[in-house]
Amino acid sequence: MNKLWGGSNRHDDSPRDSLDQEREDAPNEHTRLLPNRVESTNYLSPDDPAVSPYNLWSVRIVRYLTILFTILTFVWWTILLVGNFVTPPGFHTRGSGFFTFSYASLALANLLFTLVFFAIPSKPVRILSIVMGALLLIDAVLLISVEKTRHEEGWVGMVSVLWALLMAIWTLLTDRLVEWGKTEEEERLTGRAETRRTLGEWTAVLVSTISMVILALAVLLTACTLVLRALDAGLAPLGELYWVDGDKYMMHVYCHGNKTDSKGTKLPTVLFEGGEGPVEDGLWQFAEEAINNGSISRYCFVDRPGLAWSDTAPSPLSAGMAVEAVSEALARAGEDGPWVLASAGIGAIYSRIFSARHGSDIKGLLLIDPLHEDDLGSVGSPTRGFLLWIRGIISPLGLDRIPGALFKGRTKEDRVWGQSAYQTGKYIFAKLQENLVADTLSKRDLASSTAIQNPDIPLSLISSGVEIRKDSGWEDKQRDISHITRNLQHWDIVDEAPHQVWQTREGRDAIETRLQQLLYTA
Repeated sequence: MNKLWGGSNRHDDSPRDSLDQEREDAPNEHTRLLPNRVESTNYLSPDDPAVSPYNLWSVRIVRYLTILFTILTFVWWTILLVGNFVTPPGFHTRGSGFFTFSYASLALANLLFTLVFFAIPSKPVRILSIVMGALLLIDAVLLISVEKTRHEEGWVGMVSVLWALLMAIWTLLTDRLVEWGKTEEEERLTGRAETRRTLGEWTAVLVSTISMVILALAVLLTACTLVLRALDAGLAPLGELYWVDGDKYMMHVYCHGNKTDSKGTKLPTVLFEGGEGPVEDGLWQFAEEAINNGSISRYCFVDRPGLAWSDTAPSPLSAGMAVEAVSEALARAGEDGPWVLASAGIGAIYSRIFSARHGSDIKGLLLIDPLHEDDLGSVGSPTRGFLLWIRGIISPLGLDRIPGALFKGRTKEDRVWGQSAYQTGKYIFAKLQENLVADTLSKRDLASSTAIQNPDIPLSLISSGVEIRKDSGWEDKQRDISHITRNLQHWDIVDEAPHQVWQTREGRDAIETRLQQLLYTA
């Protein structure tokens, strides 16, 4: 019996049985890679890399979609970046284009931060995402509901703001899903949801929170700027708006007065061209005063693209292209001259090109401290262009417009055509366009116009004494401009007048006198 029982015992421990048992215990395709928390008490450490929300297919799919959205947003952002300098076909916005670029930048930054901190969700980020989404919803309502902003931003702006809104909602949902997935995996693999964080995780939470605060603040400032734009849209233009360049954008034309004087004598119309700013900021008030004094009988002006009430034009835009748009706007308004041209500063470049292209319709030319063609190099300098672009990029934040409206009493008139007009995205974009081609296309346009300029057109020149004393070469350049025709009538130097000569009483009197003489000698 012992032998039997012993044999039985030896049979259980035989090498053959042990080998069979090991084969049964070996892992196969049905073996679980991770323990089941319900059936096992052998949990993983919370610091084990296997404890990750990426174990869930839903989390991985959301990450892949976030990467896809980031790539699409980057492509859109790149197109809008190029559009700041050269307008792609179909992407022209009649505003500055900086608002659409800012929304694309916001969406791209939001998605990049989401990818960087994807596996480290945090409640502050979700709260800030809700705030940002609400502000973007306000932006979308303002942009779409106000006719002026909808006209200026077009479909590109609407797509940009709506995409930024959708991406804000997406990042909120993504962070919440990852939070759920992280908790689910921690409970399954470690037995409980982990509440502590490592130093690296706390640092990531801090950085992501600060980043979202900055983005939310940027959206808030942009919303305030949009509110100002909506208020400015209520300021009616002085004249009428006309479609030009194949109905791509509209230009503002204003005319006032009679074509005859008080004695019934028919006189040319004075066509004013602004300098560095709109005609409305100084020259318009002078023109009204001149009409009341009887020095001139009628005047017109057209805001160049991007100034005052005129839309921006597609890029590139040379001086010759702008003059063609001005000519078309005048024709659509039924204004065909004859003209006496009065322009100041860089506006003289445009008037000289206009004069050459309109030949016999031009009866006189008055240049007020005009810019010389040699100075187009400084207008088109790369440094100036880069600074203009930076100003344009941050212009949607309204860092100067918002304080001006709140603390300095800046009005709608100030922002549209007055002392604060230089702060608007449209103005900055117009100056950037001017900069990009000043020393190339615009200089070529002026050179060809100078070659065909009617040499018999009466010319009067008024220069700033302050500028002549400030720059020794300014007088030589003014003298050179006095020879663009062979019929120089007068050259006045107003001693105490700045570059904007009409800002002094002596300067206004000189301009009014020379205009009257040109009108009656035409």
